[in-house]
Amino acid sequence: MILGSLWLIPALCLAGALANLVLGAVRAPKAVVTVVGVGSVGAATVAAYAALWQYLHQSIDVVVEPYFTWISAGSITIDASLQLDPLSAVMIAFVTFVGLLIHLYSVGYMHGESDRGYARYFAYLNLFMFAMLLLVLGSNLVVLFVGWEGVGLCSYLLIGFYYTKKWCAAAGSKAFIVNRIGDLGFLIAVFVTLAVFGSTEYSTVFAAAAAHPEQFAAAATVIGLLLFVGAVGKSAQIPLYVWLPDAMAGPTPVSALIHAATMVTAGVYIVVRANVFYRLSPTAMLTVAVVGGVTAIFAATIGLVQNDIKKVLAYSTVSQLGYMFLAAGVGAFVIAIFHVVTHAFFKACLFLGSGSVIHACDGEQDMRKMGGLRRHMPITYWTFFAATLAIAGIPLFAGFFSKDEILARAFAAGEGDLNGFGNVYTGLWVLGMVAALLTAFYMFRALYMTFRGNYRGGEEKEHHLHESPRTMTLPLIVLGILSAIGGFVGFPGQLFHVSGLNLIDRFLEPVILPLGGAAAHGAEAVAEHGSHGLTLGVEWLLVLGSVAVAVAGIVIARRFYLGPEAFNAPHRLAQRLPFFHKLLLNKYWIDEIYGAVVIAPIRQFAVFCWQVVDNLIIDTIFVNGSAFAVELTGDLLRFTTTGNVRNYAMTVALAVLALAVLLW
Repeated sequence: MILGSLWLIPALCLAGALANLVLGAVRAPKAVVTVVGVGSVGAATVAAYAALWQYLHQSIDVVVEPYFTWISAGSITIDASLQLDPLSAVMIAFVTFVGLLIHLYSVGYMHGESDRGYARYFAYLNLFMFAMLLLVLGSNLVVLFVGWEGVGLCSYLLIGFYYTKKWCAAAGSKAFIVNRIGDLGFLIAVFVTLAVFGSTEYSTVFAAAAAHPEQFAAAATVIGLLLFVGAVGKSAQIPLYVWLPDAMAGPTPVSALIHAATMVTAGVYIVVRANVFYRLSPTAMLTVAVVGGVTAIFAATIGLVQNDIKKVLAYSTVSQLGYMFLAAGVGAFVIAIFHVVTHAFFKACLFLGSGSVIHACDGEQDMRKMGGLRRHMPITYWTFFAATLAIAGIPLFAGFFSKDEILARAFAAGEGDLNGFGNVYTGLWVLGMVAALLTAFYMFRALYMTFRGNYRGGEEKEHHLHESPRTMTLPLIVLGILSAIGGFVGFPGQLFHVSGLNLIDRFLEPVILPLGGAAAHGAEAVAEHGSHGLTLGVEWLLVLGSVAVAVAGIVIARRFYLGPEAFNAPHRLAQRLPFFHKLLLNKYWIDEIYGAVVIAPIRQFAVFCWQVVDNLIIDTIFVNGSAFAVELTGDLLRFTTTGNVRNYAMTVALAVLALAVLLW
C-alpha cells in the first residue's frame, strides 16, 4: 500500500542517484544511465500520484508515518517521519511531475556529454529530487532541514557541474556559501523551536501556537524571522539573491529544476508551512511582505537590460519569488503556493525553451546574436510564447490567475489597514503593479530578440539551425499546455458569483489553522477566503488594471524591439538614459559592493589570521619556538652533565657573563 510507504517516493530517487554513481564509475553505456536516471524519477512520480490518489479518497487531512526514533535526549524525541497533508500533497504533485519532464529533456540536452559526465549529471539530478521530496514530506523541522541542506549541496554540485571551468566552479561555491548564511538563521530557528515547544513536529508546534497565541506571540516573532532568514537565502531574496543569477553556470535543465521545481520554492514552502507564526506576528509578516515586494521590483529592473537569455529568466525568477513572499506577507498563504505551482509550469517551460535555443545556436546565449528562430524552431517558439503570456499575466493563462490574486490581496491589505500598516501595503501593491509592467516588457523583449526579426548570428550558423529532438520538445509541449491552462485550478469563482471553482483554495484550507482568542482577528482578517473588504466592482477594476499594465509592457517592448530598425531606434534606454542603463546592466554594482564591503575585509582578516596568528604566533612562537627551547635546554643539560670540570667552569662563566649583560 503506497500511502503506508511514503518513504518510497524519495527513496526511489536516492536509489537512482546511488546506482548512477556506480554506473559512472564503471563507464556504463548512456542508455543504461538514462533508464536508471529517468526511470527512478518516473517510478517516484507514479508512487507519488498513487499516494495522492489514496489520500484524496480518505477523510483524514494529515497522514504521518514515523519510521524510527532518530534523536532522543532527555524529554526531547525527534522521529524520522514523513507527513502527507494538503500542502505537501501539492508540492510533491508538481515537484515529481515537472522534475520528470526535466529529466526527460536532459536526455537530449546532455547527449554530447561523456559517459562518465552523463552518469554523474543524472546522479546529481536524482539526488536533487530526493532532497527536495524529503524537504516537503518531512513531518518536522529536523527532517525538513536534512532535505534543506541536501538541495543546497546538490545546487553546488550541479551549478559547478563543469568544474574544469573556473567561473562555473566559482558560481557553485558562491551559491553554497550564500545559502549557508541563510541556513544559519534557519538552524537557530530550529533550536529556538525546541527550546520553546520541546518539539519540532508540525502537529505539536503549530497546534500549540494556534491554541495559545498570547503565550507564544513573542516566540512566533523570533522563530518566524529566523525561518525567513533561511528562506531569503534559499529563495534568493534581497540581500541574499546574488547567487541565483550566477547559478546559470550549470546546464540549462539544472536551471529549470532549481528555478521551477526544487530549491528556490523551499523558502516559500517553509513560510507557508509556518503560517501560524507569521499570523501571530505583525512584525514578521510585514518583514516578509516588504522584502518580497522590494525584491520583485528590484530584480525586474535588472531584467530589463540583460542580454544573456538565461540571465533574463534568472532575474525573472527572483522577481516572481518576490511576488510569492508578498502574498505570504499579506496573509494570502494559499495564493503564494498557487503562484509557486503556476510559476513551476511557465518558468520550467521558459528555461527549457532557452535551453532548446542555446542547443540550436551551438551554445550561444547572447540574444543580440539570435533572432528569427521562429522559422527554424516552431515548437520551441510557440511553447516559449505561451509561457511568456503566462508570466506576463495575460488573461486565462496560468500566471494571470495567481499574479492578479496576489495584487488584489496586497491592495485589500492596504485598504483594510492590516496590522496598522495600511500605507505600507498600499505602497507594496504599487510596486507589484510596476513590477508587472516591467515583467511584461522584459519577457517580450526576450521573445522578440530571440525569435522575431532576422537571425543575427551569421549566415553559416543560420544554415545549421534546427528544432530540438523529441526528448526536448515533448516536455516543452506539455509545459506549454500547462502554462496555458494550469491556472484554472485557482479560478476566482467569486468574480462570476460561482462558488466552488477555486479548487486549490478549498484543498489547502486545512493548512491554515484557526487561531484562538483575540488573535483570531488582525492578520486573520485577510485569510484564505477571498479578498476581504473589496467590492466586486473594485476587484474587477484591479483585474482590468493589472491586465492593462501587462498589455502596456508588451506594446512598449514591441515598439522597441520589433521591426527592421528596432535595435537602432533613438528612443532606446541605452541612448536616452545612458547612466540608468549602465546602472541596470551592471546590476546596481551589488556584487562589487559586496566584494568591497564584505568580502575584502573578511579576506584581509583571514590573511592577518594566517600570517600573524597562525604563522607567527602559533607556528613560530608556540610550536617551533617551544621545540627550539626544548632542544636548547637539552643541549645545555647535555653539555653540563658530561663530568668534565672544564665544561662546568665554562658554563658558570657564560652564565655570569649573560647575567652581567642583562644587568648592564
